[in-house]
Amino acid sequence: MSFINDIKSRAKKNKKTIVLPETGDMRVLEAAHKILSEDLANIVLIGKQDEISKSAKGLDLSKAAIIDPNTSEKLDEYTNLLFELRKNKGMTPEKARELLTNNPLYLGVTMVKAGDADGMVAGAVYATADVLRSALQVIRTAPDTKLVSAFFLMVVPNCEYGAKGTFIFADSGLVQNPTSEELAEIAASSAKSFELLVETEAVVGMLSHSTKGSASHPDVDKVIEATRIAKEKFPNIKLDGEFQLDAAIVPSVGASKAPGSDVAGKANVLVFPDLDAGNIGYKLTQRLAKAEAYGPITQGLAMPVNDLSRGCSADDIVGVVAITAVQASANR
Repeated sequence: MSFINDIKSRAKKNKKTIVLPETGDMRVLEAAHKILSEDLANIVLIGKQDEISKSAKGLDLSKAAIIDPNTSEKLDEYTNLLFELRKNKGMTPEKARELLTNNPLYLGVTMVKAGDADGMVAGAVYATADVLRSALQVIRTAPDTKLVSAFFLMVVPNCEYGAKGTFIFADSGLVQNPTSEELAEIAASSAKSFELLVETEAVVGMLSHSTKGSASHPDVDKVIEATRIAKEKFPNIKLDGEFQLDAAIVPSVGASKAPGSDVAGKANVLVFPDLDAGNIGYKLTQRLAKAEAYGPITQGLAMPVNDLSRGCSADDIVGVVAITAVQASANR
C-alpha cells in the first residue's frame, strides 16, 4: 500500500472534521467532493450556501456542513472566544466579529479552538503567512513544544534509502534561519511527526556541508551545536550529525565518512540547516526524482492547521486533509 493510501485508510477508521475555508476556489470544492465520496473526513465549508452550490455544479457536497459567517448561530460564541483569546493584544468584541465575518481563516481556526472541528487546511488562495498567523494567534503552540515548524513528507519512487523511499525534510516551509536551539526543536518535532505518519522509527540526520568536522565554518558549528543540544534534550531519539546528505542516507558513504555512527547512512528524517537548503532540497527531489511531496505540514501547534502550496491540485488538498485528520487523531 502506498503512503498516501495508508494515511487515507487510517483517516477513514477515525473520521475527523476538517474545515476548508477557501470555497471560492474550485480546487477546494473538487477536493471536498473527493474527500466526502471516499469517506475520509467530515468537511466544513465556509461561505454562502448559494454561491457554493452555484460553483459546485456536478459535485456532490450534500454531506458537507456549510457555514455562512454572517448567519452562523454560533457567531456570538465565536466572537466572545476570539475576543477572550486576543484581548491582551488589543482585540475588541467589534474587531473579533469583523475578523470572523470577513476572514474565513479566523472563523476556521476559531471553530477548531472551540472544538467544533478537529483541524483546518488552507493555502490554496491565502499566503502561508496569513494561514499561520491565524493559527498561531488562535490555536497557539502545543504545551510541550517551543517552536512551530513545517516539513514536507517526501515519497521517492524506486528508492532504497530512508524508509523505503519515504523521508521527512524539515524545516522546508517556515523557519527561515533557525538557531542551534531551534534546529534541535525541529529535529524533535520532525521525529515525532515521522513516527506518527509513517509508523516507523525515526532516524534523524542533522545536515550540513560538512561530515563530522570535515569542514570548518560558523554554519557547520551551528549544526554541531544543534546536534549536541538535541542529543542532550531528547536522548530517546536516534539522531546524529553533522552529515553531508550522502553520508546521512547512503549506507556505504555513511560507513566511510562517519564510522561508528548508528545514524549515518540510515537517516529518514533530514533536518536542513536553514529554509533555503530545505526548500531547495525538497523541490529538487520532487522535480528530478519525481517524488510525491506532501506539505508544508505544520508541527508544533496545539491542534493541526496545515498550509497548501498555491499551485496545489485538488488531489494535493485531499492528501493534506487526510494527513491533518491523522494528526488530529493523535492530538485527541
